[in-house]
Amino acid sequence: MSTEHRLPSSAVPRRYRITVEPDIPTASFTGTETVTIDVRETLTSLTLNAIELDIGEASLVDDRGTSYPATIGYDEPNERITLTPGGPIDPGEWQLNLTFAGVLNDQLRGFYRSTYTDEDGNEQTIATTQFEAADARRAFPCWDEPEFKATFSVTLIVPSELVAISNMSEVGRTVRSDGKSVVRFADSPIMSTYLVAFVVGRLDVTDPVDVDGVPLRIVFPPGNEHLTSFALEIGAYALRWLSNYYGIPYPGDKVDFIAIPDFAFGAMENLGAITYRENAVLIDPATTGQYEQRRVADVIAHELAHMWFGDLVTMKWWDGIWLNEAFASFMEMKTVEAYKPDWKRWLAFAVDPGAERTDSMDIDALASTRAVEFEVRSPEEANEMFDPLTYGKGAALLRMIEQYLGVDAFREGVGTYLREHSYANTETEDLWKGLDSASDGGVGEIMNTWILQGGYPEVIAERVSGGLRITQKQFRYVEDAEAMNLWRIPMQIRVGTADGESIIKHLLTAESEVVPFDGPINWVIANAGGHGFYRVRYEASLLGALEARLTELDPLERFTLLDDTWAFAVEGSVPIGGFAVLAAAFRDEQEHAVWQMLATHLLELGRYVPNDDRFTDFIRRLVGPTADRLGWEPAEGEDDLARRLRGQVLTTYGCLGKDPETIRRARSLFSEVLADPAAVDAEVALAVLAISATFGDVDDYEAVVKAYESSSNPQLQVRFLRALSYFPGLDAADRTFEMTIDGRIRGQDGGWVIAGLLANQSTTDHIWNRVTEQWATLTNLLPPATQRYLVHSLPAMVEPGLARRVEAFFAETGFPVAAKSLSQKLELQRAMVSLGLREKDRLDAFLSE
Repeated sequence: MSTEHRLPSSAVPRRYRITVEPDIPTASFTGTETVTIDVRETLTSLTLNAIELDIGEASLVDDRGTSYPATIGYDEPNERITLTPGGPIDPGEWQLNLTFAGVLNDQLRGFYRSTYTDEDGNEQTIATTQFEAADARRAFPCWDEPEFKATFSVTLIVPSELVAISNMSEVGRTVRSDGKSVVRFADSPIMSTYLVAFVVGRLDVTDPVDVDGVPLRIVFPPGNEHLTSFALEIGAYALRWLSNYYGIPYPGDKVDFIAIPDFAFGAMENLGAITYRENAVLIDPATTGQYEQRRVADVIAHELAHMWFGDLVTMKWWDGIWLNEAFASFMEMKTVEAYKPDWKRWLAFAVDPGAERTDSMDIDALASTRAVEFEVRSPEEANEMFDPLTYGKGAALLRMIEQYLGVDAFREGVGTYLREHSYANTETEDLWKGLDSASDGGVGEIMNTWILQGGYPEVIAERVSGGLRITQKQFRYVEDAEAMNLWRIPMQIRVGTADGESIIKHLLTAESEVVPFDGPINWVIANAGGHGFYRVRYEASLLGALEARLTELDPLERFTLLDDTWAFAVEGSVPIGGFAVLAAAFRDEQEHAVWQMLATHLLELGRYVPNDDRFTDFIRRLVGPTADRLGWEPAEGEDDLARRLRGQVLTTYGCLGKDPETIRRARSLFSEVLADPAAVDAEVALAVLAISATFGDVDDYEAVVKAYESSSNPQLQVRFLRALSYFPGLDAADRTFEMTIDGRIRGQDGGWVIAGLLANQSTTDHIWNRVTEQWATLTNLLPPATQRYLVHSLPAMVEPGLARRVEAFFAETGFPVAAKSLSQKLELQRAMVSLGLREKDRLDAFLSE
């Protein structure tokens, strides 16, 4: 790996003593720091990271106490400063003293400001931080790379009426003559700069919950205490469960969950001071659905998993960020599965929206995919690593190898890895060595074929004399003669013969192999359990045998069969009618996750036949029996996923099937749902909003806007924003778009709301025109971390003329903050447009049958 883009290791920080004083009214801050550094060779200058900071004074003090003033050179393109003391910096321990000043920005990175309206209608401002990947340098000068771990001693100077939070517990507080409090925090463990946190503002704090000696609190804008109990419950459970799983105590002295009104991501794993978007931590279980509750549980479990995997043990460089995030995603699933087994978290992982398995498989079937681990040379490239391949594919690969090695062996290997590298930095090979120590070895040989090259295989399964022939080739949506990667595929194969069924483990290492079986094979599932990160193409007789026994397959196996068939339709080897016939076989499906995937692909299919009554009739025949069976009222004792299935089916029946009675019933409940979120079951309420907005008028739109602007509940705000993007009228779409410009919709949400408008077939063309006209405004206004949402919905824009306009626009317009994401979305859009053009006549013939 090239290190030209990295700071030299000739001087290494060991301890930071940082004092920061934010001035919230002027949106600015000042600070001082003393950094203890270990100089390893004679130097004439020191280079470290700083950007958007004014450095006042700089000096170096040697081990005899002699101080050497230093001149300051700025290298803004590389976000660095160079300090030159005018004499040699000899090997040994030195103290670097700096003063600095900066601006509390509005870009949701570095040290920034976030606002909320209090219960008296006054705007209040919070000063808070977001440093990952490389933005600590915007708050204090530092060696802002993950390998430069150090201890941090933080002091915050704040008005006495404000709450001050950092990574560790408060250990001292004095009041200055000007009335401000000087708040000192305990020394941190050794950790990377991106994990440091400061939060200052008018905030409330819950009483701590003791979790085996670790105090857990929720910090939040006043007025939201009634939304904190769920986070405390899952937080305490997850902290205890994870500590037990890893076999290592929590590495900090307290845990604060801090709800921030303006936040670019879902949350951030700052050790002991985890910051969250409000709707990722504040929730009322009485008025929310299973997905909303599970998402809060997911995010909390994910961030707590990072306390060990990421904070205690950290990647050496950003090319290894996949391991931090993938493992936290993997552990999030295991934790929530243990917390709520009836939520079937691993099944949901395959299908749910967001950066999970399905999204990553779509991207990884493109020529523009990337390897999970690749060289990172800049902060921009590091930020682009936070994508579905890092989270979704990475977690899926860990699940695949866990299932192949065995759950106990995997856990033992992870524990060995963490204990050997605590408070240090690692590379991916270190984890493979840990897993090798608890298994038969060879983990690296398997996993490097998945991590170090892009893409994934399809496995062709064929009956042959003496067994099952399995053949691998790289799967691509668009045929590519150069796509010839091979993998070492850890497979679990379930086979049915005259003697019964059996499961075997097989490592496919060649392009093609025969797996021997005694006797004739009646049926086979070449991805038993559905955990393998590959698609399976069955010969016709084997596929027919599976279709005949759908109800006997595991839910995840049914899901993968359906999803693989859709992927083969997009790729072109299966006619679209073939997928539709298979979809019709799922009309009696009772598993929510399978229905959700079915509904997703039906929505995609419907984009090629807008306003076609034949497609509407097909949806009604497919969905109607289940909608009638489930009805509108939850049954006594019904579990959360059964309730969620009702909401999903009603939404599909109303929005895609356009069933008149479903639309009428939804609209009759619309005002009631807006006025009182608890008036009906939460899953039904979500369906009511979606259906009513899809067929809504101007008065309905006004009612949703009013509900959004008057609500202080983060979950309801997201619901209402999503509903605004469903309305069919161009005037409504224009108003929603303008709300993202004028600030009535927060910058953290503006990108995904525009993505929703672009995915709405009735508004997509018009909103695309607005986006192109306002491109400069949007990219200046939206925080950099959220701008990728502007291209998120390109694959849904399948009208050929519109797709050509999109291509032409980006041929002339750069998008550096999301260059990789843009290339992937454009390629996926081309694949989806090709599907519509290629299958137009066959789809027409199918619907006419």
